[in-house]
Amino acid sequence: MKIRKIALKLEIPKSMVHEIVNDTLGYHKVSARWVPKMLTGDHKLQRVEISQPLLLRCQQDNGDEDTTHVGVGPGGDFQAKNNLFVNLITGDETWVHLNTPETKRDPMTWKHPFSPVTKKFNQSAEVRR
Repeated sequence: MKIRKIALKLEIPKSMVHEIVNDTLGYHKVSARWVPKMLTGDHKLQRVEISQPLLLRCQQDNGDEDTTHVGVGPGGDFQAKNNLFVNLITGDETWVHLNTPETKRDPMTWKHPFSPVTKKFNQSAEVRR
């Protein structure tokens, strides 16, 4: 949350909020490019543990072991045997974004002095055309 929004919500001057957040609490802003965006092994394991019961539920809703029976129906519409399978939302392992000078300050995040040190992930160079 931005200092300005906190000040408006609490109805106190921005300078006071800035003093509390930075001096008293010790938080400071860091660029989002230093915030990890790749999932750790624990995060991936957690996704597997969450996905297995969902897969089992899809299989039970289908009445069989084949949860991969999806296809394209008449008119090019996506079809599946059950609504649960269609409504499942999955995520990617990484986030991809391009920091431009206009957007670099937007994704900044607050960090406390005792926050764990973030490590940079190996990423391929961004290509701009």
